[in-house]
Amino acid sequence: MSYTAFHGLCRIVTGTPSQVAGLLKDTPQGGSYLVFDDATGHQIDLDKRGTPEELPAEPRGRGRPRLGVVAKEVTLLPRHWDWLSSQPGGASVALRKLVDQARKTSGDRDRVRAAQEAAYRFMSAIAGNLPGFEEAARALFAYDRRRFGELIAAWPEDVRDYAIQLAFADHDPGAQ
Repeated sequence: MSYTAFHGLCRIVTGTPSQVAGLLKDTPQGGSYLVFDDATGHQIDLDKRGTPEELPAEPRGRGRPRLGVVAKEVTLLPRHWDWLSSQPGGASVALRKLVDQARKTSGDRDRVRAAQEAAYRFMSAIAGNLPGFEEAARALFAYDRRRFGELIAAWPEDVRDYAIQLAFADHDPGAQ
């Protein structure tokens, strides 16, 4: 898990949640700091209270540790339940196999979409008022890397580089 903090339009730190919170703890309180999850582009609120040892690590929930299985409701038509019930291992095994197969088939497309959404979340939070934002967003979702780069070339370097990192580094073999 990695976070990146910005002060205004300048990147000030990238690191684990506790590293970022530790650095922000030592900064003046009135500053406008935005922290983003490097995997999703979501803006994060970090708790900066406490000693460095107490700053955010992985939060531990109550109760038994998770075993990796999550129960949720699935709504299907009767014919779907009939088919799932007839599969070896039952409905749960069949659904897991179908999901794994779909993940393999559409994995690249899903990664591209997730990267675009992460970049857009970040851009909306920090660059929404910068010149060319709307056109850059269109180029991002059209997967026009050249046009995207041209449109954000005049943006502050840290904002531009982080937007490109979020949008394209995850699925570009030559990137980082």
